[in-house]
Amino acid sequence: MAEHPPVVVYPPSPTGGRRVRARGEILGLAHGVADVVEFLRRAGLDEVDELTVETTGLIEWRGGGPDVWPEPPT
Repeated sequence: MAEHPPVVVYPPSPTGGRRVRARGEILGLAHGVADVVEFLRRAGLDEVDELTVETTGLIEWRGGGPDVWPEPPT
């Protein structure tokens, strides 16, 4: 059985932001790559930075990759 990445970034929510989960724990609602990196740093995953979020096998991006950050509705 293939192992899933320990980090999941969910599709954008209707109100903006993307939920980030690591090892089964919700870390927060990210509004950009920098937020994802900070959540992972706080969770002890220091090996990911803004340059490697696109290529690391640690993150499963759902509903679009690291370049998908829609603006919240006004």
